[in-house]
Amino acid sequence: MEQTVLLVGLLIAFAVALAVTALTHPRVAKFAQKRNIVDNPNARKLQRNPVPVMGGVAVFFGLVSGLCVSGIFVNVNELLPVIVAMSVMLCVGVIDDVSELSPWLRFVIEIAVVLMLIFTTHISLDSLQGLWGFYDLPLWLSVPLTVFAVVGMINAINLIDGVDGLSSGFCMMASIAFGALFIMTGNYDMAVLAAITLGSLMPFFFHNVFGDKSKMFIGDGGSLMMGVAMSAYVVAVISVRGEAFDAMPDGMGLVAFTMAVMAVPVFDTLRVMTMRILRRTSPFRPDKTHLHHLFIDLGFSHIATTLSVLSLNLLVVLAWLIAYLAGASIDVQFYVVIVSSVVVTAIFYKVMRMQMACNGILARAMRKMAARSHYQERTSWKRLQQIMDKRG
Repeated sequence: MEQTVLLVGLLIAFAVALAVTALTHPRVAKFAQKRNIVDNPNARKLQRNPVPVMGGVAVFFGLVSGLCVSGIFVNVNELLPVIVAMSVMLCVGVIDDVSELSPWLRFVIEIAVVLMLIFTTHISLDSLQGLWGFYDLPLWLSVPLTVFAVVGMINAINLIDGVDGLSSGFCMMASIAFGALFIMTGNYDMAVLAAITLGSLMPFFFHNVFGDKSKMFIGDGGSLMMGVAMSAYVVAVISVRGEAFDAMPDGMGLVAFTMAVMAVPVFDTLRVMTMRILRRTSPFRPDKTHLHHLFIDLGFSHIATTLSVLSLNLLVVLAWLIAYLAGASIDVQFYVVIVSSVVVTAIFYKVMRMQMACNGILARAMRKMAARSHYQERTSWKRLQQIMDKRG
């Protein structure tokens, strides 16, 4: 009976978050337009017209509303530091959207926020959950490891925000995957975070993908905020204090699972940063070498690019699942995730760029697929656009 009440509470929190974001989105968009808080097109960016960049604010209203309602059913006190961290990163990102903060200043703020989370929640990446035979990690190792990993994940989510629906679509997918794990293991406070994150992002996603007049970008504020949420999922699963390990079936690699879900943002960011360093340029210098840029260069529409990148990520999750179901050890599951992640990011990117340079058979096949991905002139697409704009 108690579990049923908790599940009903999750559904109500999800619905409230969704409804509040849907109601708030048009008002935030109009405010951003009036204040000229917009992302202007340039040689690196893919849009043709200025677009408001305060989508993260609308999503945040949904998150907070869903959290307040969920408190009736679940003890969400442990989520408060996470929400505070998300609030700080939202503010930092909005300031960055308006006045362009120094990347190094933003980097320092991110480290400070992560340290605040570690020492207020006492939760960190302090275990490898049996990977290579290691369990508990000492404090002197777990703290810098957590800072490095969480700051990396926050920026990875920020860096995939390059085409319509990609960052929000990925975070929705990750929220479903981690949320299912949290429900399975009885970690209901983190399940609340997954539910309200999913609910808050859904209205934004549809406006972002299908809207014209109602379109709004999530902005650095929104993507940094979502990066904190994704990092919280990962830390909650792997931490010694997390409830996942004891409740999981024997032989399931939790580190491998988290890496599989986060595969494309993390490994694509590592690839891009490594290439920038090898070219002796700043790792923070923007360019057009991300995986989503590859699909755009092949001629894919934004929504097809988003679906393609998410499909590649799901392939990594599938590879992990097959390894787990086949009885592979925790270590082998981890290696399968690493190899498959490298294949769908670095190797796939390199092969396709080489094919594009010589107009190879794979490039020609992908361009044919891309040509069929432009639905903007179809009646069904225009109807969706009208619905989104009317609601906006």
